Amino acid sequence: MSFEFRPVAFVRTPFASVDEIPKGLGTEHDAEGTVEVLLELEGGLDDVEGFSHLFLVWVFHRSEGYDLRVTPPTDDRPHGVFATRSPRRPNPLGLTVVELVGREGRRLLVRGVDMLDGTPVLDIKPYLSAVPAERLRRGWLEEAERRLRGPRRPV
Repeated sequence: MSFEFRPVAFVRTPFASVDEIPKGLGTEHDAEGTVEVLLELEGGLDDVEGFSHLFLVWVFHRSEGYDLRVTPPTDDRPHGVFATRSPRRPNPLGLTVVELVGREGRRLLVRGVDMLDGTPVLDIKPYLSAVPAERLRRGWLEEAERRLRGPRRPV
């Protein structure tokens, strides 16, 4: 079984290379960018302004091949690729939640981009979550943060 997709948009970001994208423990993604929706799909943006955040489904378009076990920049131990956000995946898809800052026609001004300039976007969806924060678990990342940061000292 195979699927064929085409981009609905392209992202303009300040990141020309992977090395420029912030990674690691405590990283905050606050870079601003623009999602430029294809002209023929602009009508699909009707009513998007009512949402504070959006999911962007995008392609790691410069990634080749995949690894089933990877060591992410947030840990010094390997994990299964499906337990990470590694770009080297069997299907090189990325998922990012961005804050919608504004809209100018078919251009969405967003904050929180973590992809390369020119990245193709396959879909845009409003961010909705019914999972209360106290029920979310962060898996191996919680343990890695404790281990790599060390004990916290009172200020």
